[in-house]
Amino acid sequence: MKRFSSPIRILLLLLCAFAVPFRAHAHVGSKDVYEQVDAGPYKLFVTIRTPIVIPGVASVEARSNGATVKSIRITPLPITGEASKHPPTSDPMTNSSADPAFFTGSIWMMASGSWQVRFEIAGDAGTQTVSVPVPAVALSTLKMQHGLGITLGILGLFLVVSMAGIVAAAVRDARLAPGAIPSPDLRRRAILATAGSLVVMALLIWGGAAWWNVEAASYALDVYHPMAVTPALSGNTLDLNVQSYDGGKERSFRSNKDFLPDHGHLMHLYAIREPEMDAVFHLHPELASAGDFRISLPAMPSGTYKLYGDIVHANGFPETLVSTITVPADMPGGPLGPDDANGSPQPLSQGQLGNSYKLPDGYVMVWDRPSTVSANTAYAFRFHLLDANGKPATDVQPYMGMAGHAAFVKTDGAVFAHTHPEGSAAMAALMLANGSSENDASDRHGAMNTVAMNMDMGTHSEPISSTVEFPYGFPSSGRYRIFIQMKHSATIETGAFDVVVP
Repeated sequence: MKRFSSPIRILLLLLCAFAVPFRAHAHVGSKDVYEQVDAGPYKLFVTIRTPIVIPGVASVEARSNGATVKSIRITPLPITGEASKHPPTSDPMTNSSADPAFFTGSIWMMASGSWQVRFEIAGDAGTQTVSVPVPAVALSTLKMQHGLGITLGILGLFLVVSMAGIVAAAVRDARLAPGAIPSPDLRRRAILATAGSLVVMALLIWGGAAWWNVEAASYALDVYHPMAVTPALSGNTLDLNVQSYDGGKERSFRSNKDFLPDHGHLMHLYAIREPEMDAVFHLHPELASAGDFRISLPAMPSGTYKLYGDIVHANGFPETLVSTITVPADMPGGPLGPDDANGSPQPLSQGQLGNSYKLPDGYVMVWDRPSTVSANTAYAFRFHLLDANGKPATDVQPYMGMAGHAAFVKTDGAVFAHTHPEGSAAMAALMLANGSSENDASDRHGAMNTVAMNMDMGTHSEPISSTVEFPYGFPSSGRYRIFIQMKHSATIETGAFDVVVP
């Protein structure tokens, strides 16, 4: 029976995948990866729809522009470790006959962890390679659907009864001459054999159920559980105590001592006031000790705030840590940090925000809203920053190394995704996937090499474009509030927009 355990386990997990609700890891409630990548002269808009169970199949979509792409091959492999040096055979993507620039493919993710999908691109400009990081984890388990369970139960009962009937017939009739009638003794033996076979099959079923319970418990250890974070507010000092996660297996361990800087910060913390979402802060706590992030909060309106803290582990695996704090009315507040930002949009109850958002200094942020928006569809959402005269701003500067930052938040708190113009993947993970080694990211004492991993675009004497795009797809229907941060001169602006996804 052992030699069938692995295939049976994979088959049953795949059957259950059709009805499993997902939870988030890198982003809350948003498991798929959306990324715009450059590979020399080639540009790809990549969507990776990750599996809910591991092992599982991830679907990959890529739209090319720039130099003409003739073929793309894809390979899944870990970002770090020995296995990252030995990629398996790549799989070809299929391009659409109706749209030759659109490619689709699928790959198996066989283990949980920090993975990458490597794209081997061939076209008019030669061959190039680029990788997109993918956090691959089992997100949930679910009991078998009631209808499927009844169907399988009936089929199992039929097999048991049929097997008992076969045993009874074999004992009663196997040695009879043609046309002969079984004797009373043979009938008694057949009854005893039937009862014995039923007992044996009952024991087999019981043993199978016990084996499956062990397998299910073992698999549950691999289901993603976020690292626990305990917030403590004293005065205006916020401590976020992050605990290591140990799921009982070596591969389920995640440390609170191995964080990589992303855009120069070990944590990007969004604080959003509930339930109206009328106050938002993008903050950057510092690591005071192992697992202890600390920040002096700025002046904040009182109320309950949902906290979303993005971190990246040394192997490139990202997580969003979720907690809640209550800010009292008399909390003393300090100034915002150099990279911190805040915004005060109108409360959700006052209606839906439109396509234009007026900022406190007279500037305006405008969203090129798509004519239609649907769930599970990839978009490049475009935003513009206009000056007080309604003209494209000419003094736009990088904000933490990017043209802008965005947070897509579902109003019920079920979805949170902090994204960048390149996409939803963490930039530290993107660097690791495309050539930066583990030694570049962290020295042997665990101190982060901020030179290697700082994603800042540097000091710009020339302004950058006043238009920014964010690749993303809404994972489910509902109402969302989108927070956009852009910087002009020394001012960091926060715009807000609402959208209802049918």
